[in-house]
Amino acid sequence: MADPATYRPKTGEIPTAPGVYRFRDEHGRVIYVGKAKNLRSRLNSYFANPRGLLPKTRAMVHTAASVEWTVVGTELEALQLEYTWIKEFNPRFNIMFRDDKSYPYLAVTMGEKYPRAQVMRGDRRKDTRYFGPFYPAKAIRETLDTLLRVFPVRTCSSGVFKRAERTGRPCLLGYIDKCSAPCVGRISAEDHRQLAAELCDFMSGEGKRFISSLEKEMQAAVAELDYETAARLRDDISALRKVFERNHVVLSEDTDADIFALEEDELEASAQVFHVRGGRIRGQRGWVVEKVEDNDTADLVEHLIQQVYGEANSTDRIPRQVLVPVLPPNSDELAEWLGGLRGAKVDIRVPQRGDKKALMETVARNASDALRLHKSRRAGDITTRSAALQELQEALDLPVALLRIECYDISHVSGTNVVASMVVAEDGLPKKSDYRKFSITGDAARDDTSAMYNVISRRFRNYLAENADPAADPDARPEVPAGLPADRAGTDVQPLTDTLTAAPKGKFAYPPNLVVVDGGQPQVAAASRALADLGITDIYVVGLAKRLEEVWLPDSDFPVILPRASEALFLLQRIRDEAHRFAITFHRQKRAKSMTASLLDEISGLGPAKRTALLKEFGSVKKLRAASVEDLQRVPGIGPALAASVHAQLTAKTAEADAPAVNMTTGEILET
Repeated sequence: MADPATYRPKTGEIPTAPGVYRFRDEHGRVIYVGKAKNLRSRLNSYFANPRGLLPKTRAMVHTAASVEWTVVGTELEALQLEYTWIKEFNPRFNIMFRDDKSYPYLAVTMGEKYPRAQVMRGDRRKDTRYFGPFYPAKAIRETLDTLLRVFPVRTCSSGVFKRAERTGRPCLLGYIDKCSAPCVGRISAEDHRQLAAELCDFMSGEGKRFISSLEKEMQAAVAELDYETAARLRDDISALRKVFERNHVVLSEDTDADIFALEEDELEASAQVFHVRGGRIRGQRGWVVEKVEDNDTADLVEHLIQQVYGEANSTDRIPRQVLVPVLPPNSDELAEWLGGLRGAKVDIRVPQRGDKKALMETVARNASDALRLHKSRRAGDITTRSAALQELQEALDLPVALLRIECYDISHVSGTNVVASMVVAEDGLPKKSDYRKFSITGDAARDDTSAMYNVISRRFRNYLAENADPAADPDARPEVPAGLPADRAGTDVQPLTDTLTAAPKGKFAYPPNLVVVDGGQPQVAAASRALADLGITDIYVVGLAKRLEEVWLPDSDFPVILPRASEALFLLQRIRDEAHRFAITFHRQKRAKSMTASLLDEISGLGPAKRTALLKEFGSVKKLRAASVEDLQRVPGIGPALAASVHAQLTAKTAEADAPAVNMTTGEILET
């Protein structure tokens, strides 16, 4: 990898004007294209402190071997040039919303003698009317097949049409009345063109007019007792209604908009767009991309708009409104650029309320579902999982295969209700029957490292206990190493069904090959020290720091940086996120329980029924504290002895609560 200092340009050589810059590798290939309002400020940020850069950016500047720039006059020109170069060079470190297909449209070739209806993609043709976009393509193909019943326009290719003209025999669609067969003279060119124009009118939103006209014709046929014609018209009306109602009206009929939404995590982003034309959802499209840059949501929106509309060369591909979850940093320049492509004003904005806001929430749910589906498919692929495990083993330089991985996470709020979770992955898949929950109290709860040391110690002390020979000595347990409190051995552990100490023999007989902790160097050091104190040397420990996704090893001053598109990093992240989810769930349960606890729970001699009776009689704990022994005796079930005991305990706890607070470090009495 190149040293950025070897190709860093002198600060005075870099202009302060807006422009576009390119990083090239040692072979001259462009690996990153970016734009800046101030080239000097932006480029200096890459070289001022390369070690302080985020991993993705650091990888880019170390892969590059040179940087060059081009000064432009305005930010709009920078935006246009940036898109042109991204399209031309396809840089590996730029976000690319790739799609192997263009939008499908229903096209009617009104420029031909016999207009043809077909599904088309790609560049627009002259004298052809387009309707859409539609997605998936199957939807518009089904729509066209239904419409041919009422508007039997030619759909065949030129070769098929000419062959039918020569032979005097129409194709199959002509025989089943889904084509008016102009090829054999069943309809004149003028009437066929009129039929194609009516199809275009229907697709332009005039469906109600055609349906009403057919209903009148059906009623007239019924009045004349022409039931065959009436039945045919009835079926035609049903077909048109099916097409007309397929695209649900979601906004006002004059609304033409594309509605974008994003769902992202540290590694990937999912984008979805709904195409609304004439107030109806005409199509939907989605992408899932790997985040190879350090971008926030606003930057992702900018790249998405650039790439979706960059190749648009006709006015109706770009709508009047582009609705986004957050405004990109240069929304005015983007709107001006899109307006130039469309030939009319384009409004980029964030919906705040009403139907558009509600529809964006629907698009966002689709983006979230798409990302979740992508990750589940990726995790469920056995080939991908095997590659991820192999890649992780090689990256960490481990001598054993990673058959079982355990991940630990600590959760609390300001040091209260401290809990921990343990999740297990075997062969890259979660094994939920082995998940465990830990409650942490006392000195172990003072900080995250102490909590991590406590959890790892307790888990593996129980593992050692399970491997002792119970036949020789049923009470045999491994000696607690120095530094571990004996009274904490195996306590406060809450598995899914029972406590860890009560688990059947062999529950944890199979130890993990790798322990992953959520955190950086301090957490890794605490977990490694806990294993060493227990005398365990064949279990490896790593930490995954969430902010930069760095992998930390024990006794290492520098982290292991896995590539952002690495399957190994994806596997670690998925296991870490599952541990975090499991810990948060348990923490919320414990916090909710503690919030509903009462002072009466601490009074000995009171069961649930008597506590309820006391609260029902006095209404609150405050009034209960002020009650006398005689007042307490009036409650059913509270005798003289119990009333005196309750009164004494409440008085003592009230005095304790009213006692002045003391700073345990200085001995100073704190004012209340």
